[in-house]
Formats: sequence, C-alpha cells, structure tokens
Amino acid sequence: MKLIRTVDAAGQVLCHDITQIIPGEFKGARFRKGHIVQPEDIPVLLSIGKENLYVWEKTPGILHEDEAAALLYKAAAGKNIHGTEPKEGKIELIADCDGLLKIRREALLAVNRTPQMMIATIHGDLPVKKGQKLAGTRIIPLVIEQEKMDAMQQAAGDEPILNVLPFQAKKFGVITTGSEVFKGRIEDKFTPILVGKLAEYGCEMLFHKVCDDDPAGITAAILEAKEAGCELIFTTGGMSVDPDDRTPLAIKNTGAEIITYGAPVLPGAMFLVSYLDGVPVCGLPGCVMYAKRTIFDLLLPRLLADDPITAEDIARLGEGGLCLGCANCTWPNCGFGHC
Repeated sequence: MKLIRTVDAAGQVLCHDITQIIPGEFKGARFRKGHIVQPEDIPVLLSIGKENLYVWEKTPGILHEDEAAALLYKAAAGKNIHGTEPKEGKIELIADCDGLLKIRREALLAVNRTPQMMIATIHGDLPVKKGQKLAGTRIIPLVIEQEKMDAMQQAAGDEPILNVLPFQAKKFGVITTGSEVFKGRIEDKFTPILVGKLAEYGCEMLFHKVCDDDPAGITAAILEAKEAGCELIFTTGGMSVDPDDRTPLAIKNTGAEIITYGAPVLPGAMFLVSYLDGVPVCGLPGCVMYAKRTIFDLLLPRLLADDPITAEDIARLGEGGLCLGCANCTWPNCGFGHC
C-alpha cells in the first residue's frame, strides 16, 4: 500500500473498504476494496473524515487483508461449512446442515497465538442449525507478510479446525427399570420424555420393555433391544447407589465397555455411558425425567452424530457442567455444557 492525500486520489484503487456511519441510519462500506476513486467521490470521502487514503501498491510477499482472511478460512472450514464473501478483511463460517460442531481446540489456540490474526468461534460439541454462524476469521492489520500466514498454516495443521457432523435419525430402545413401574404402582413418565427429546432429532422408538429390579432381566432386555436393531439404547431408573438399584451392573453384564459411570455435571452426576459392539448403551438418572436440561442434552447430540465419547470428554464437562436452572431456558445459548 501507499498513503496519499484524498484530494489526489482520483483514479487510484482502494485497497480496503471505507466505512461510513450515519447514526440511526446507516453503518457499512461506502466504498469497497478495489473501487477506483472518481472525482465525485472525493467530497464524500472527505465528509467521512478521510483526509488520507491507502491505495494499492502490490508488493511481493505482502498480502491484503482479504487474501489473508481467505487463508484463515481455508484453514478453519471443514465438512458441511461454507464462508461468506470477504468484507473488511473478515470471512464468516456458516453451517450447511443441522449437526454437531466439532472444533480442534489445540489447533484453534495455536492459530490464535500467531500474531496479527484471529479465528473466533462459538462453542464446540453442541448442536448447530443449518445457516447458523459458527466463526469469523480476519487479520488485524490491513496487510500482512506471507511468512506469517505460512506460520499460521503450519500451526493449524493438515486438518480443518472446524467441522459440522450431521445428525443421524436413529432407531432407539428404552428399558424402563424399577419395581414401582413394573408392578403398576406408578405410571411410567420417563419414556414419554425420552420419546419427545429424541423426536426433535427425527428419531423413533423401536423397542420398549419394562423390567423389575432384576439385573439378569435388565441385561436380557438390553440384548433383546440390540438384536431388534436399536442403534441407541437407554435404561431409565436404578442408577443411584441404593441397594435396589441394579442397572449399572446389568449394563456391565451385557459385555458393554463402560466408558464412565458418573459425570461432573449437575443435573446428571449418576449418568453412565457405554458401548456394546459399537451401539451406545446409556444409563439415565432420574433427573433426565424432571429437569429441563441435563447431561443427557449435552451428550445426545454427540451420540446422534456418531461422535465417540471418551472418559476424558466426560471429565472436561466439569467446567460449565453446572446448570443454573434458569426460569427462561435458552440452552444451548447459555453457559451450561460450555467448557
């Protein structure tokens, strides 16, 4: 770039957008990058307060802000994501489908540690909607050295930083446990809650069975649900440490790999997640039935996006794992589940 007086700018090419603000009426680019300044533009530019202008003077090894933003976008955008047109050196990333946002957090941190550039995102591991804004990229100065962008690309690595994993509408099974329901003493109010939550993602219940507090019977029911073709299996009840609560043992006896029994989330501390030949089998605590949002809401999107859950993932939920039970629930646009 070179700096010239605005009164001498006729015929020159702007190398950045010129923003105009008229309070209460307009805020935006009055002149776009690449615009050839006309004599009649000069009074307008002066009225905006531009006594001097940067005009383009291409120099080898120096990138314009829009060119650099495009490189940041390329490093950031992965599956099911598209970008907006560059505007004042910024490109926004937009979701192409409903799904789960995955972020390579270490790569994001590495890029943001690189001087004079940034990528800002929403929180990962949470559901997003088609058309939702996910991130924005830009460099801080108007121009930047190519070598700095090369350093950014090395910091980002070979894989995209952000991906959206589409949700899969799955067939699920529910094993209702507890003598009080099995013997008809109380109505099963848990299953309708699950059916409603899963229906939001297009899932249908394929199998349902009510079992007494008998580990062998619960184990058999889980295996029966799997044989019936269920892609997700949930057990309700029997997840506390009371002597009559046998569900964790029943899940273990199926041969499932227990990822964790217990989680640093409230509500949801007694949650169990396991995998039986690749099929998730989850033991749901009673809070899922009566609380507005629980650990179930945090992990269900991951289950529906076929995103494997690890013990480390569960441990990291502690920061942000306390739901405040707000009267007006705005989840996922709140702090719950954001680590």
